[in-house]
Amino acid sequence: MIKILFVCHGNICRSPMAEFVMKDLVRKAGLEDKIFVDSKACRRDELGNDTYYGTKEILRKKNIPFTKRRATQVNAEDCRNFDFIIGMDFENMRDLRKIADEDSQGKIFMLMTFAGENREVADPWYTDDFETTYKDVSEGCMALLNFLPV
Repeated sequence: MIKILFVCHGNICRSPMAEFVMKDLVRKAGLEDKIFVDSKACRRDELGNDTYYGTKEILRKKNIPFTKRRATQVNAEDCRNFDFIIGMDFENMRDLRKIADEDSQGKIFMLMTFAGENREVADPWYTDDFETTYKDVSEGCMALLNFLPV
């Protein structure tokens, strides 16, 4: 089984959006027995909190199922256990490289690189523009799914 972990600052906006978008793509492709998806935070700010209301609203609007959850923080063991650790921005990438041991460094990617772009996923925390974030996440997740060896 391929295990994917999406990571953002607080695990309430972008990484859970990516988690649920990817789970939906995986389900629609009939690959639930081949791909496991989760999300976590780099930082502690939002630990224990559920997905942000704006993320829930855009997921509802796009008919993507989601569940109640609690933000948790990524650790070195996660980096060892997951096959792909996907950051949303350059700060996440710096944090992940500090957390991951040497053997896990090659598993760390930024989401938009799978879509052929060296840029961050738009952060709706500052803009309240969940539509743009959804567009980035959808594009990145579809490209990641197409990249996976399944």
